[in-house]
Formats: sequence, C-alpha cells, structure tokens
Amino acid sequence: MADEYDDIRVETAAVLSDKVFRRLSEFVQDEVGIKMPPAKKTMLEARLQRRLRKLGISSFEKYSDYVFSPQGTESELIHMIDAVTTNKTDFFREPNHFNYLTQHALPTLIESTGAGVSRKLVLWSAGCSTGEEPYTLTMVLSEFAERAPGRRFSFTIIATDISTKVLGIAKGAIYDEEKIQPVPMPLRKKYLLRSKDKSKQLVRIVPELRSAVIFRRLNFMDDDFGFRETMDIVFCRNVVIYFDKPTQERLLTKFAKYLNPGGYLFMGHSETIGGLNVPFTQVAPTIYRVNK
Repeated sequence: MADEYDDIRVETAAVLSDKVFRRLSEFVQDEVGIKMPPAKKTMLEARLQRRLRKLGISSFEKYSDYVFSPQGTESELIHMIDAVTTNKTDFFREPNHFNYLTQHALPTLIESTGAGVSRKLVLWSAGCSTGEEPYTLTMVLSEFAERAPGRRFSFTIIATDISTKVLGIAKGAIYDEEKIQPVPMPLRKKYLLRSKDKSKQLVRIVPELRSAVIFRRLNFMDDDFGFRETMDIVFCRNVVIYFDKPTQERLLTKFAKYLNPGGYLFMGHSETIGGLNVPFTQVAPTIYRVNK
C-alpha cells in the first residue's frame, strides 16, 4: 500500500525541467520584457503550480504545450503572465517623490506649460499594480489643488499594468486596513471609507478619487501604447529594473515620446538611466526631465 501511494505521488508531482523553463522564460522575456535567468526557475515553478492545479494539468510539459496551443494562447496566456509578473507596491512608497512633485515639478509645469490650470495635467502611473500608487497620487494632487490659487487645478491619472488580475483589484479600490498604514491620518479620514461590516477591516477609496483614475491594460513591449493623450508626468517605479539594458532603452525612449516637452519621469530608488542612451536629464535622485 505504501508503494502504491509513493507511485501516485511521483506521477502527479510537477517538476519544471530546464528545457521547459527555457521555453517559458524566453517567451516571457520576448512577450513582456521581463528577464528570467536560471536563478528564477524555482520562482517560476512555484508560481505556475497553481495554474497546473487549477487546470488539472499534471506536468509542465503538458502545460507549456497548452499555453502555446491556439486555445491556450487565447485563454491561458494572460493567466500565465499574471502569475509571473511581480506586483509589489504600497501607499506613499518612496515619499520623497511626492514632496518633489508638489514642491518643484507641479509649480514648474504650471508656470511653463499651464498644466493643471489652463488645461488638465495628465499623469501616467506605468506599472500601477493593485492601485496604491495612482490612488496615492490622487490624494497628493487633490491636496495640492486645494492649496492652488483659486483652486484652479485639475488632473487626470492614467494607470496601466499588464496584469488583468491586479487591474481588477485596483479598479475595485478596496484594501485591507493594514495596507493603509503609510497614509497620513488626516488623509485617511478624508479619502478612505471604512466597511460597514467592521469584522472585515476593509477600506475603500472615496468615489471622487476613483473617478480621477483611468485604468487600462498595457504591455510595455507593444510597439504602440495606443495613447491619444500626451503626458506631463510619468511614474514608472521599480519596473524597468526587471528588463535588460536594450529593453530599458527602448522603453524609456517610448516614454519620452509620450511626454510633453519638459515633462517629468519618476523612477524607483534602485533604478537609474546611467549608461543608457535616452533623452532625459536628471534633476534629482531618480527624477528626470525629458529633453526639449
């Protein structure tokens, strides 16, 4: 009897072979730009195990065949991408960026281009994950608008991500109370609604902030991002670090294309344009302006 159970365990255990890993990792890098070196094999295996269980597929070989089949390309590919993308984010992450935004970038853009005053300021949260960044920005910009002369300041935030799963969470704008700890108490009281069911310990972003954000799915590897708008500011933080250097250069050059002259790019604390041939000039740590 013990031997019989051992046989079943061996037959149903899913092990990611080097060959299948190479096939999947090369596709992930080609399709979404994310580097998948051999060191990430264990991570990829662990994340895709859930998909195998969900689909009732017994091996990664069969899973990869399914993913690249016509049916799998249509129905499973997006789930695989959701599984392998990293979505780490917090409210008010890297707070120095928001200080620079309100104290330097916004006043400069208002004076030089009228952004937010003579027309709406357009800000792009690129790689928005579950929405903490764009909703932080709505709070920061709303507070700035209240202090603006005559309160004549308006804005729109476009928030994009490749993962449909995280975009669904972002659109819902519902978060565990523990997630909102970085939000200053005055802003919590002003911009967050508590669940009527106290046992759930959930909060939701107020409707007026939710309406200021437009969520879209976007793959950075697409040739055309499909924007009709041009941007004044791009927040793309802790995203390009997952790409190789040529992909970083192509992506940042695309960002420059969609930025208005003198527009700003905010990157993550571990990212830099140093050594890249891109049309930006640094104005503060991890903050850049597109060359006019």
